Amino acid sequence: MGRIAAVSRDGVPLSTAGAGSVDIPDFAYGLRFLGHTDQGGRGDGVQVMVHDGHAYVGHMFSGGVTILDVRHPRHPHAVGFLPAAPGTWNLHLQVADGLLLVIDAVDLFAAPAFADEASYYGRPVGEVLGENPPAEYSAGMRVYDLADPAAPRQVGSLSVDGFGLHRIWYVGGRWAYASALLHGFSDYVLVTIDMADPARPRLAGSSWLPGMDLARGERPTWPREHRYGLHHAIVAGDVAYGCWRDGGLTVHDVSDPTRPELLVHRNWCPPFGGGTHTALPLPGRDLLVVADEGIADDCADQVKYTWVFDVRVPANPVSISTFPTPAEIDYCAKDAHFGPHNLHENRPGSFVSERLVFATYQNAGVRVFDLDDPFRPREVAAFVPPPPRRMFDTRPGRPRVIQSCDVFVDADGVLYVTDYNAGLYVLQYEGS
Repeated sequence: MGRIAAVSRDGVPLSTAGAGSVDIPDFAYGLRFLGHTDQGGRGDGVQVMVHDGHAYVGHMFSGGVTILDVRHPRHPHAVGFLPAAPGTWNLHLQVADGLLLVIDAVDLFAAPAFADEASYYGRPVGEVLGENPPAEYSAGMRVYDLADPAAPRQVGSLSVDGFGLHRIWYVGGRWAYASALLHGFSDYVLVTIDMADPARPRLAGSSWLPGMDLARGERPTWPREHRYGLHHAIVAGDVAYGCWRDGGLTVHDVSDPTRPELLVHRNWCPPFGGGTHTALPLPGRDLLVVADEGIADDCADQVKYTWVFDVRVPANPVSISTFPTPAEIDYCAKDAHFGPHNLHENRPGSFVSERLVFATYQNAGVRVFDLDDPFRPREVAAFVPPPPRRMFDTRPGRPRVIQSCDVFVDADGVLYVTDYNAGLYVLQYEGS
């Protein structure tokens, strides 16, 4: 496939001054390149958080968390590494109240049962692991103190009876919300975590979709090839918005976090392709942005969309539009995954906007959308990195194609964008 010229939407060549040894991007406008790092030789990245001039990157394949000094965004560099326990993923994390929370879970992509990626997305994970339990792993969460942001110090941990956590939502205070794969369940469910004592966090509440509690005799009513499992939930006030992959969207009342109350469950799979990943509330406008993840190469699972919902009545979310799909080239023919992955989540202290939405689109890089008119979202910036120079994805046969994974935007509009293989890109949003 040919390279896309690095030009703006007006056809003006893009300046990449300061790019150093980094190749010119495939396509970009509205986002200026600042810096890049291979994260100390661990170029695979999943979730990224930025705090006090340091970025924390969870890894998909490198087994741990890398700490980066990003006080000078043009020169990000690794300053530390927190290794994972044997057989364990640390791909997701949260930073708030001077604490770093890191998930512990079975390293699924290292498990023989998931050597074929379709096995991960196409069957209930709890059932697969129940049939083929790994020999060694840690399941739960670790808590670190960030008094020295370059050298996190572990101060607590949580163990769960199961295969671990996937993703957490924590913005400080007493309560954290996570997806957890517990023994007896078909897939990940919603759990609440009491952080009153960070040295001894504890599970406090839970909720799941009927049919997931296999240990108590429930049985799924959905097709076996569909995954009904919580990716994660984001909380605004007393309302949690959860994304359940092929199970769609839930809205929970969490005014009592020990007893999450399901208000509504909406699912648009089928006819659409599932993979519901992230639900970003814009509470000042009664809007909810929901990204469906592309989970198969070459759009074999359909082209996925980012949806805009009206949630003035939380128990009756109504879809009113979708984001425009990147179309400079045929991204379905580029190889690897195309389509939404994650959204910048408007965390306190970061860049918070109810008009601008920052999203990763895997082989189509990172995109910025303007929701001034929620019925007609429009794209206003994009950055598509060049192909990775080397592969960190350990799975056989994966194409050498970017897979922009997560994006964190700081209060100054600086983007930190991770990739499964291409390291961390630091970009500046140039709009208003």
